[in-house]
Amino acid sequence: MLCIVSATEKAPLLALFFKLDLALVREILEREEFKSRIGQPQSPASPIGQTRIVLLQPCIRLLDLLGAPTDMPFFVDLIHREIIYRLLRYPQGDRLRAIARVDDPGRGTAKALAWLRANYTKPFRLDELAAVARMGVSTLNHHFRAATSLAALQYHKQLRLVGAREKMLVEGVDATRAAFDVGYESASQITREYKRPFGLPPMQDVRSQRRASA
Repeated sequence: MLCIVSATEKAPLLALFFKLDLALVREILEREEFKSRIGQPQSPASPIGQTRIVLLQPCIRLLDLLGAPTDMPFFVDLIHREIIYRLLRYPQGDRLRAIARVDDPGRGTAKALAWLRANYTKPFRLDELAAVARMGVSTLNHHFRAATSLAALQYHKQLRLVGAREKMLVEGVDATRAAFDVGYESASQITREYKRPFGLPPMQDVRSQRRASA
């Protein structure tokens, strides 16, 4: 989930969300230059890092296709392949490899992550999440922490807090309404948990963000 710390007209946030075809990822991983990396240690958490110009270039070409719809059917698959190739060449590609491999525990973890993102407003039940991932509870906990650096319950709370913050900033609702919308049972509960990641109580944080972007 993307958390926007600040953005202004002079310094806007630019983001590109790109849905990867895992079948194509697995096809590219069959190439000789990637087989040597199989079995290497993976990063301990979901990786975030600076991009490089060689990855930005195909992303820019993909955006340029929006202005040339007749060219899109021919070039979009080629650019898609290049983006996957570039991602796999980065150190962060280890996580993509893990998710793409059919027999890798990371694949079940990816299902659990996707389910949590779609259902974070519901009460948290670890056994239900383990059933989604088709793992035992202790196995899921181990792989979930390896994939995100957080326990599943902590990740669920993070999703709720970021969701509530977005509702206050974008929709203009107060903290109580935002708390109930994302599944909290009381406004006092979100107030207790909100300050730890964002540094301020809910409405103070929202006012601070709005002043920063004014």
